[in-house]
Amino acid sequence: MRLVIKIGTSTLTLKDGLLNRKYIFSLAKHLSELQDDNHEIIIVSSGAVGAGQAKLGLLSRPKTTREKQAFAAVGQPLVMNAYSDAFLKYGKTVAQILLTREVFDKRTEYINARNTLNVLIQNKVVPIINENDTVSISELNFGDNDTLAALVASTIDADKLILFTDVDGFYRGNLATSELIHKIDKITEDIESYATSGSSSGKGTGGMKTKITAAKIATASGVDTVITNGLKLNLLKNIISDCQVGTVIKAKKQCLQAKKSWIAFSKKSKGTIFVDTKAADILLNKGKSLLSAGIVKITGPFHRGDTVNIANIETKKDFARGLTNYDSSVIEKIKGKKTIDIKKIMDIEEDEIIHRDNLVLLQ
Repeated sequence: MRLVIKIGTSTLTLKDGLLNRKYIFSLAKHLSELQDDNHEIIIVSSGAVGAGQAKLGLLSRPKTTREKQAFAAVGQPLVMNAYSDAFLKYGKTVAQILLTREVFDKRTEYINARNTLNVLIQNKVVPIINENDTVSISELNFGDNDTLAALVASTIDADKLILFTDVDGFYRGNLATSELIHKIDKITEDIESYATSGSSSGKGTGGMKTKITAAKIATASGVDTVITNGLKLNLLKNIISDCQVGTVIKAKKQCLQAKKSWIAFSKKSKGTIFVDTKAADILLNKGKSLLSAGIVKITGPFHRGDTVNIANIETKKDFARGLTNYDSSVIEKIKGKKTIDIKKIMDIEEDEIIHRDNLVLLQ
């Protein structure tokens, strides 16, 4: 079984912000045992900014991008040294993989990253993945490592995504007064309404909202997701055996193919195409391509090959994503027009703005 395990800052660090080396050694022991049982392990680890902050003796978490980048540069070697020492004790080798959002946005780099991870896994190396905080900028980052972990799980066709947190799972409302939801078959609006955006420890950047977002990405790509307490490492084997641990969010039975998963989640959208109700119905229910005749307006700018959202002009809600065949400047000239009329305006090959093979429904 191929497992992607995301570990947050609150799980990795002590109250004073220093790395919890005792925990990291325990984690290495449990994961090494799983690898010895022929399971494949990929870790997505936070902690670089926090470790750097603690090393520099600073009390408050950095607020500016410049500070975060600097602290990450200090902390990332500390995190990797801790993992390397811990796994070496059990005869395992680790590899550092630092990713930026652009790697997932560009198809060639995306495939290269996937190939690198697969080779490492085949050679029994444990990849330790983190966002490259020292160079990433707010416009191009993941926002949180839950999303990064979900994208990694989708990229390498993982069987399970395990999101470690500092509580036992996903609760129906306030932690102190509500019940733990043990199983989620479908992420509904009600489920999303229970998710908060704040980190319970105050150390991380996520909270349950980012974990539910990550689960939506993973389950749509065919990956089961488990939200569970990262301190209860003895339960890992139960998770693999499909025993009830934490909150289990089941993968969709009809999952997206690799390319469409990349279009839906990995590439950043560069704009939106708004279509009329008739065009929306055709796309949603009849399996057709997006034609210029159904387009009402666009926002951009974007270029040929970019990913764009498709929204219903009446509801203003996105219901699909796709790779556009034309620049926004071209679409602006031909929107709402039929093929016979387009030929009178300009010489273009086709009126398919987004081909069905490059279009993904989000509902």
